[in-house]
Amino acid sequence: MTIHDLPAVNASLNALSGILLLIGFTLIHKKRIELHRKCMIAAFATSSLFLICYVVYHAQVGSVPFTRHGFVRPLYFTILITHVLLAFAVVPLAIITLSRGLKGRYPQHRRIAKWTFPIWLYVSVTGVLVYVLLYQPTWLL
Repeated sequence: MTIHDLPAVNASLNALSGILLLIGFTLIHKKRIELHRKCMIAAFATSSLFLICYVVYHAQVGSVPFTRHGFVRPLYFTILITHVLLAFAVVPLAIITLSRGLKGRYPQHRRIAKWTFPIWLYVSVTGVLVYVLLYQPTWLL
């Protein structure tokens, strides 16, 4: 593996985090609390690993310019801007939500999880979209 493989690894970690979030959401609605807990810890670990890989990659490579034109350009930047802004919000939200759940502070956990879940899921999905739009062949869009 080289540094140039990390964008694909990052997209995979984002996708896996999104899948784990959806599974965790389903599990809690089925009252499968212990499995929900494990799933959400795994989602947090996956997102944390993504963040480490992302920082390593961009520390080595720097910024990657978006060179495509046409309708895909404003689409990409709209997705990228919302992704980045909400990714900053997800870090403290996920830490607080996970902490409250692990400490058994369930009413407070539920209140913040209602905000954390959709934002975190959006960041995971748009992370994959950013990868596809930036690194995949132009015939995709």
